[in-house]
Amino acid sequence: MISLTSPVETRAHRWPAGLKLGGLCLVSTALFLVGDIAIHAAALGAVLALYAAPGPVFLRAGLRSLRVVLPFVAVLLGWHAIAGDMRMGLLVTLRMVTLVALANLVTMTTGLEDLVDLIRRLTAPLRRLGLPTQLLEIAIPLVIRFTPVLVARAETLAEAWRARSRRPGWRLILPLTLQALDDADHVGEALRARGGPLGPHGQE
Repeated sequence: MISLTSPVETRAHRWPAGLKLGGLCLVSTALFLVGDIAIHAAALGAVLALYAAPGPVFLRAGLRSLRVVLPFVAVLLGWHAIAGDMRMGLLVTLRMVTLVALANLVTMTTGLEDLVDLIRRLTAPLRRLGLPTQLLEIAIPLVIRFTPVLVARAETLAEAWRARSRRPGWRLILPLTLQALDDADHVGEALRARGGPLGPHGQE
């Protein structure tokens, strides 16, 4: 497994995880309250400037991570073009790309240990009520670690289809889903073997 954390050290790596996630929540709320395309375009430009600030290596790594949103951009723009409302399509697309880019920026500059520690602190009241918060504490890091793995596998499958002179399209859904389920099964078995949250002592 690999992590989305950037190998390039930036100032943001030293900022508290809570501060970064709080800022992400505030910016997300503000963008949903704004309906001006120019403001959304400026916000996206500002986010791209944040990616470029640490240097070309960080910028390339960030943009590579954002390729996963391109199919959604195409679908959204295509749908709104058919519906005859391209303004709304541009607004929704700019908002989505900006927020995903910001979330990815937070992930790239925050270690998994910091995220888990933040989740543990935020869910402390739930633990006092007897809820199994350890499931959430391990689920979020697993999602973060497996996301680039699934993206890489999707690209590999797409290349294999293109090598046969065929466009993959929807045909990738089934094999990619089966691989994801197989990986989830193996991870579950590993956690049980180590007595983790899914272990054999009734922590389920």
